[in-house]
Amino acid sequence: MAVVALHSAATGLNALNTRLDVIANNLANVNTTGFKASRANFQDLIYQEKAMPGVENANSDQRPTGLYVGLGVKTSGTQVRFDEGAPLTTGNDLDLMITGRGFFQVQVENTVGIGGAAYTRAGNFAVNSDGEIVLANDNGRRLEPGITVSSDADHVQITSTGEVWESIPGQAATQIGTIELASFINPAGLKQVGENLFVETDASGPPITGQPNQDGIGGLLQGYLEGSNVDPTFELIHLIRTQRAFEMNSNVIRAADETLRSVAQLRR
Repeated sequence: MAVVALHSAATGLNALNTRLDVIANNLANVNTTGFKASRANFQDLIYQEKAMPGVENANSDQRPTGLYVGLGVKTSGTQVRFDEGAPLTTGNDLDLMITGRGFFQVQVENTVGIGGAAYTRAGNFAVNSDGEIVLANDNGRRLEPGITVSSDADHVQITSTGEVWESIPGQAATQIGTIELASFINPAGLKQVGENLFVETDASGPPITGQPNQDGIGGLLQGYLEGSNVDPTFELIHLIRTQRAFEMNSNVIRAADETLRSVAQLRR
């Protein structure tokens, strides 16, 4: 009866509402440094089996097809796209972009990430009052391994392999540390915790750390930032498709409701 259609359409509205939320978040972060867009994946629900295929009928012939009625759809998960964003030129010494695979490592609370570590593609760094290199956001997460810049340094040079050199007037350039990057077998399994940060999960596997430009890890580009990989045109197309699908499921609910109303009026 129309009750099944009513419930199926309701699951469609719920799944499409989730997709709409994901699209809205992508568009809201179209200018967020290092942001990675997500997509909502759907899967169909279980089916009512009213007739099995292959069953013999009265003429001893096999039924070529079955009779199944699906019970709707659900959101199976959200999947992050880790394709590289466009390079944005800044010219700042502490703005870094990863060209290829890898994440910067920063310190977080142990309650946030395993071992107090989180990972990000955002390379907008600055120095705090102690000269430590930190993310230039509201919490100022420290780069890991930690690197401290002298207060009298007038220039910082970072090579593509992660070596950090500082220049002090009247002195030769000195190496003060090396930036290490981390990669994961399954980056899509990382957990998103906000602040452009990801943390390790069982699905992502443990981090594989190393020096940039070695063992398949990407290199560093100083004076650039990685832009968001959100494609506004792509998102707007999916927004329109989501709106139309929402309208169609709403029409199914309306039609099912009218059918049930007609059945109820048969008693009168």
